[in-house]
Amino acid sequence: MAGRIAMAALAIAAMAQPAAAASVTAGRAIFSRCAICHNVAAGAGTKVGPDLHGIFGREAGTWDDFPYSAAMQHSGIVWTDKTLTGFVRNPGRFMPGNRMAFPGIDDDREIADLLAYLHQAAQ
Repeated sequence: MAGRIAMAALAIAAMAQPAAAASVTAGRAIFSRCAICHNVAAGAGTKVGPDLHGIFGREAGTWDDFPYSAAMQHSGIVWTDKTLTGFVRNPGRFMPGNRMAFPGIDDDREIADLLAYLHQAAQ
């Protein structure tokens, strides 16, 4: 009986644990797909895509010296975890008319890891 109670207590404790934390290290590896077009470090400047330094809380289409699409400039979107998740998952569906040539990331874990990395690297 005591064994069953202990097993039940372990099962309940396991259910109460939060999901595994997002991995900054894994996010850095995922960002390598983005790094072809985007910088993330302060002062690194633009590439084919705008610099992502300071992206959280920034209004879409407002980075200086980057020729954004009209869709991006007039979207009214502010970049948060939620909006970046939607955009990274499927840029064309999230914001029709934007020019980002990226098919998206379907995997929720990869997106969470990417956001964890961006929160660290883009500040």
